[in-house]
Amino acid sequence: MAFVTKEPRVASRPPAPPFLLETAPPAAVRRRDRGFRRGLLLADVAASLLVSLVVGIWVDPTALSLGHVLLLPLLVAIVNTAGGMYERDEKLINKSTLDETPATLQHAALVSVLALIAGAALRGTWSDPTTIAATWIGLVLAITVLRIVARLVVRALMPPERCLVVGDHDHGRRLARRLVDGTTSKVELTGILALPEAAAAHGQLSAEVASGDVHRVIIAADASGSQAELHTIQAAKALGVKVSVVPRVLEVLGSSATYDYIDGLTVLGIPRFGLSRTAKITKRSFDLAGSLFLLVALAPMLAVIALVIKLTSPGPVLFSQTRIGRNGEPFSMFKFRSMSEDAELLKDMLRARNEADGLFKIVDDPRITPVGRILRRSSLDELPQLLNVLRGEMSLVGPRPLIPEEDGKIRGWHRRRLQLTPGMTGPWQVLGAARMSLHEMVTIDYQYVGNWSLWGDIKIMLRTLGLMLTGRGR
Repeated sequence: MAFVTKEPRVASRPPAPPFLLETAPPAAVRRRDRGFRRGLLLADVAASLLVSLVVGIWVDPTALSLGHVLLLPLLVAIVNTAGGMYERDEKLINKSTLDETPATLQHAALVSVLALIAGAALRGTWSDPTTIAATWIGLVLAITVLRIVARLVVRALMPPERCLVVGDHDHGRRLARRLVDGTTSKVELTGILALPEAAAAHGQLSAEVASGDVHRVIIAADASGSQAELHTIQAAKALGVKVSVVPRVLEVLGSSATYDYIDGLTVLGIPRFGLSRTAKITKRSFDLAGSLFLLVALAPMLAVIALVIKLTSPGPVLFSQTRIGRNGEPFSMFKFRSMSEDAELLKDMLRARNEADGLFKIVDDPRITPVGRILRRSSLDELPQLLNVLRGEMSLVGPRPLIPEEDGKIRGWHRRRLQLTPGMTGPWQVLGAARMSLHEMVTIDYQYVGNWSLWGDIKIMLRTLGLMLTGRGR
């Protein structure tokens, strides 16, 4: 008799939840990521080849062999790949080259040391320290410049990144307005979706992503919807699109919080608010050196501007206005006069035309003189504030100096922005002061004070210079 052993019947498994079924990124997303990766790699290779040739021709002719010339691009590609310099843009909406400069400095230093060691192994002799210094400085400058060019070219060739904002409250609508009005990111807004319930997150997002050909989902949820926000993030990631989150807590914490890990639990370490004694000395020294240098270097231009103002309209060359400074102390802020002599008297008559929330801004202000319009567009009317910087009343970079009327509208913890000296420029300037409400501006100022760094000030000054040169200073 034959015995047949029957296999036990296995119960069928339930289907996996939709958010566990990962979907490949859309072709447009993959194409965009590939374009930026290849563009940056090409920029790095071109920059390192250029540095190899320049150093070989002008500094160390013994390094002009084929092996030495090809060594630097290879090292740069390896080090930047290991450091995540080609995957960084995939996570970002605003792909800024200045923000990655600290990493570029570190990677260039490492490449220079590795090139020194490899060169010694190839030639049997150590290179001169001048060669290493020239290689490091050359790599930093060349990589930064060519990466800026690469991003501009790729951004111009690629279609806009299509973004869906999840969060239809004030926080979400404010984010959507920034995306539409922003000038640095090539973004197209596909719509604004209310934060879905946890159970419906995958279905609603899937329909929106498919119908709108969405490349990135940006979630800007209120703190009250934390559970729904988590499910929305999981659902968006499962759909293969990019995901960005605007956490409300960063309005208070800023970006200087440090991740801490305790037995698998992630904890944020929050630094104290304000500047340490060392940071205050550093910032003040930077202000003194910078303002003295700029006053001397720009003296001829300042004299020409003063003469033109005097010859083209009646009234004084300089305009003095009371502003609120550090710790709430008023001071007189200087500007080149860009309006008619009776501008303050006409202000009340023009209040109905005000275009800003909490601030007084009119794009086509009739009080502005023809010369003043040029000065304001390029921000040259702000240059006399270098005298305020020398006197310690202002800083080169800092919170916006408000008039007493505007300062009186600020309440609560936002007033802590006054712990820092107001600046000639600041994050409010580079982000577009005319497009911001007073609430948004003081929030950004608060974050600036809480996250101050010298490199952050340098970045703001460089971006301000770019706005001045392109005529977008106001």
